[in-house]
Amino acid sequence: MKEFAGKSASAMIGACLTMAAGAAIAQANVPSAHDATQASVIEKLARERNCMTCHATNRTLLAPSYRDIAKRYAGQAGAADEISRSIADGSRGKWGSIPMPASPQVAPDEATLLAGWILGMAPR
Repeated sequence: MKEFAGKSASAMIGACLTMAAGAAIAQANVPSAHDATQASVIEKLARERNCMTCHATNRTLLAPSYRDIAKRYAGQAGAADEISRSIADGSRGKWGSIPMPASPQVAPDEATLLAGWILGMAPR
């Protein structure tokens, strides 16, 4: 193979293909092992803070599923703040007649984590 700046053409092609594959994976939003571990930790937090008493990830219990919440707020500016506020302060009338109580047991940074986790369940 011809040399180009001290590198063979096959090495250059290999490097380009590797970079292209990495970009494709990043654009496809393929979750990494780190993402899965973090999601598991946040789901545990949701259980510990009693969120899962009323909510489930994929079905309605007393309250809407997290996936339904994510679908409603997907792509909206300020969605994470709105959900964080609902977690902390509660809400009325957003999802029917049953109000969501305030969650004083959830710290503000935890509410932010939970909101991001919920929004991550939106369909891609």
